[in-house]
Amino acid sequence: MPEMSLQLVVYLVSVGVFTVATAIFDARTKRIPNKLTLPFFGAGLLYQLAFNGLGEGVARPGLIGAAAAFAAGFGMLWVLWMIGGGGGGDVKLMGALSVWIGFKATVMVLFLSTVFVIAGTIGVMVLGVVTQGMFRTKEAYLASGASPNGLPPAAETAASRQSRRIMGYAPPVALATWLVVAWNLYRGLAF
Repeated sequence: MPEMSLQLVVYLVSVGVFTVATAIFDARTKRIPNKLTLPFFGAGLLYQLAFNGLGEGVARPGLIGAAAAFAAGFGMLWVLWMIGGGGGGDVKLMGALSVWIGFKATVMVLFLSTVFVIAGTIGVMVLGVVTQGMFRTKEAYLASGASPNGLPPAAETAASRQSRRIMGYAPPVALATWLVVAWNLYRGLAF
């Protein structure tokens, strides 16, 4: 485990507070506000510049590594958002977090959070079927496209998609981030 330094304290407190705050906001409101993500992104750039400078490459701490991490975190979720697989807040969440945690950790967090989302979704669906039955669970979480009055279905709105959302993305990202950070601390890696 690395020695406790000012850099490590700033890193752990910042990433910890950010992931907890976004997870709480997302769980309660199904939104991740810009007032959290945008300042954290800027602070991440300042953190990298102050403690790591430009860095020594893509997979190393510093502004160069932060840019590569941002491209991975923001880029992957931006593509998913464009095809309807997530929200804009999720994109900004990973973009802001990635400049702090770096390229390798961003890839690991993306992978682990996806595993957690899949496991959580399966758990919620199974619990719904067991407690409410197949029909009510299907009705609650799937867009049917059928109109009760025989008219063509209305276009789906963002609010209707959000109301069917099974789980927020920030809680799985928080859990994945803590696991990756703990693993990196255990291995003695630089931040």
